Amino acid sequence: MKVFITGASSGIGQAFARQYAARGASLGLVGRREQALRELAASLPGTHHCYAVDVRNRPALHEAAGDFLAHGGIDLVIANAGISTGTLTEEMGDFDAFRAVIDTNLVAMVATFEPFIPAMKQAGRGQLAGIASVAGIRGLPGAGAYSASKAAVIAYCESLRSELSPYGIRVSTLAPGYIRTPMTARNPYPMPFLMDADAFAARAARALDRGTRYTVIPWQMAIVAKLMRLIPDPLYDRLAVRAPRKPRHS
Repeated sequence: MKVFITGASSGIGQAFARQYAARGASLGLVGRREQALRELAASLPGTHHCYAVDVRNRPALHEAAGDFLAHGGIDLVIANAGISTGTLTEEMGDFDAFRAVIDTNLVAMVATFEPFIPAMKQAGRGQLAGIASVAGIRGLPGAGAYSASKAAVIAYCESLRSELSPYGIRVSTLAPGYIRTPMTARNPYPMPFLMDADAFAARAARALDRGTRYTVIPWQMAIVAKLMRLIPDPLYDRLAVRAPRKPRHS
């Protein structure tokens, strides 16, 4: 099995790497920190390829994808790379942070998937997995960039699923709740149903095995997500005003 994973140097991406390496997969590991990637690869069974790439660098990302494809095709691509920070639209200095979140979480997902689709079409099979978030279900105060990026990921993967299903290519959307990673370590508020990254990756891998189109993990947050969709807008607005906020990048 050949699996390409972005954001592999820490958190969920690293947990996915451990999960699939234990299954005997050969991995393409993408991340910004070369040393962390090499240490991860050395700790895993099997032979793997490391690519020290910022996913916002589309040509470099495509070069990494081409190199990995040259080593024997592709079965699964997990577009996991993501960043999160609090943003406020009225703060002029937050614009660059807003753009970085959108570029990393959404635009880079497109750049991750696109070089693999022709090979998957030719093979008549393959799977693309996009990492969304429960934060993409409803807009959260102080997290406009992150919520917008993850809502867009959900819609994008849904569109892509319809486009690619006639070619035998599966597209899955995974929406984590709170997962214990360096990203959530900065959150200064309680995180209900907080889940270890390895436990998330194990459940997510089983969902991908089933060809799940969309799922929220853990199941408790799936219930929360359904309730969030049902809350009338005026009530949600009143509740959201009092919601805790992620610290801004500054």
